[in-house]
Amino acid sequence: MELRTYILIDSMQPQYAALTGVLLSGDVPVEGMAEVFMELAPASDVYEVLDAALKTTDVRPGLLRVEREFGTLEIHSFFQEAVQVAGREALAKFDLTELDRWKPEVVSVKTISNMDAYEAQLVNRMARGGQLLKGQTLCVIEVSPAAYVMLAANEAEKASNITLIHYQPSGRYGRLYISGTDSEVKVARDAAVQAVDSLVGQTP
Repeated sequence: MELRTYILIDSMQPQYAALTGVLLSGDVPVEGMAEVFMELAPASDVYEVLDAALKTTDVRPGLLRVEREFGTLEIHSFFQEAVQVAGREALAKFDLTELDRWKPEVVSVKTISNMDAYEAQLVNRMARGGQLLKGQTLCVIEVSPAAYVMLAANEAEKASNITLIHYQPSGRYGRLYISGTDSEVKVARDAAVQAVDSLVGQTP
């Protein structure tokens, strides 16, 4: 089994929780919950891992998805220790630990100040969160593996008063879209990048 992604969100921020609730297909998380997200290969291994996690502690499943190559799961709870134990014990059954995950990489960081109104509207067409407004600063962060963008999104919101426009956690690269003033976006951007860069893992 290959652990491509293992993410712990210690406390879901308000916008992040709301957007995540829209993007997940299972039990809906809310602000203040803790969360663990995993991406595994082969894809069908995700069934056994989620089963093990749910039988370990009282956590709720937000996602179980099997794609061509990878399987993904999400669990959440108001108790951070519960999701930590569930994730740790589920991996232990397959002789894995959190440190066996792939180490993420920030692939690209783009910042655009004083957004044009027409470009802002085009960005908003794919948004599932807040809206980008004329004159604001937009920041787009790309990470690999893609799901680590979830940590970047939560940490960006935690660090600064930004608008979380959207995050896209699948595909070759994950993308985070945030907006606000120049100074707000800079603080959020730096926090997001630092959070991803600080994770320990294996080199793919």
